[in-house]
Amino acid sequence: MIKAVIYTVNLLLVALVVGTMFGVWFGINPKQMPYPAYLEHHQKLIRSLNVKLPLLAAVGIVITVISAVLSRDDRYRMLMMIASAIFLIIAGIITRFLNQPINAKIMSWLLDNPPADWMRLRDDWWKWHIVRMIAGLIGLSLLIIALLIH
Repeated sequence: MIKAVIYTVNLLLVALVVGTMFGVWFGINPKQMPYPAYLEHHQKLIRSLNVKLPLLAAVGIVITVISAVLSRDDRYRMLMMIASAIFLIIAGIITRFLNQPINAKIMSWLLDNPPADWMRLRDDWWKWHIVRMIAGLIGLSLLIIALLIH
C-alpha cells in the first residue's frame, strides 16, 4: 500500500511539473510578442513560478529516486525510474544554470528601456525551455512506462 501511495504522489508531482513546462511551450510563443508585452508576461511568469516550480520538481526527483529504491525487486521498473530521474535532473540543471540566470536579467529590465540584446536573451531562454521540456517529457514518459508495465 505504501508503494502505491508513493508511486501515485511521484507521478502526480512529475506530471504537474512537466505539464507546466508543456503549458508554457504550448500556450506562449514569445517571438510573437513586442518587448512591453513580453517583459510584462515573462516577469509575471518568473514571479509566479521561479521558486515554486523548481521546488516541486526537486521533490518530484527525490520521490522518483525513492520510487526506484522501492522498486529494487523489479529490475526493469527500477532502471526505468532511474532513467526517469536522470532526465528530470537534466531538466533541473537546465533550469538552474541556463533559464534562471536569464530570468534574473529579465527581472532587472525596465519597461521603457529595453536592453539591446533582449531578443537574443528571449530566444536563448525559449530554446533552453524547449530542451528542458523535452527532457521532462522523456522523464515523465519513462516514469509512466515504469508504473504501467508490471
